Amino acid sequence: MANKRMIFKTALAGVAAFPALVSASRPASAGPRAGYFPNALLQTHDGRQVHFYDDVVKGNKIVVFNMMYTVCANICPPNTANLLQVQTLLGERVGRDIFFYSLTLRPDMDSPAALRAYAKMYGVKPGWTFLTGAHRDMDAIRRKLGFFDRDPQVDGDLSQHTGMIRFGNEAYDRWSMMPALLTPRQLANSIGRL
Repeated sequence: MANKRMIFKTALAGVAAFPALVSASRPASAGPRAGYFPNALLQTHDGRQVHFYDDVVKGNKIVVFNMMYTVCANICPPNTANLLQVQTLLGERVGRDIFFYSLTLRPDMDSPAALRAYAKMYGVKPGWTFLTGAHRDMDAIRRKLGFFDRDPQVDGDLSQHTGMIRFGNEAYDRWSMMPALLTPRQLANSIGRL
């Protein structure tokens, strides 16, 4: 229980510490998080290549992130099942102005094919993309999203990874974080109102 409280406190600290960035060298088309989020090249579960900032985060849309890995037997299965209900409640908005992204904690194991099989196993619908990439890039993105523990030993233990979701709208620089196992209705209402 103490570890879960620490993870929640760390997540809340990450929300408060999400700094506003201003850069004179930023292109006019870039949003407020250009330069904060890595623009790493990632692969989707269907084999497409995307840049994290340009293709995933940037723009006037709501993005929902969670961390997972395909062989996780702890928090990932219930989180995925719960988020599937949230996706259903949000209906046609998912894939239009709300986009779900699951980022693997095990890019060494989670190829696009493994992620595709995982998404198929859960019946994930369009508008929800699973992402993998180089370990260093996935780790940098995870940390920028606030999915980490300040204690390196706890942070390195995959069995204790966070059960939170981060969601936001980069164009308005509005971000929030909530436990992924809140009721689907609570999550859908909070995401939909952002």
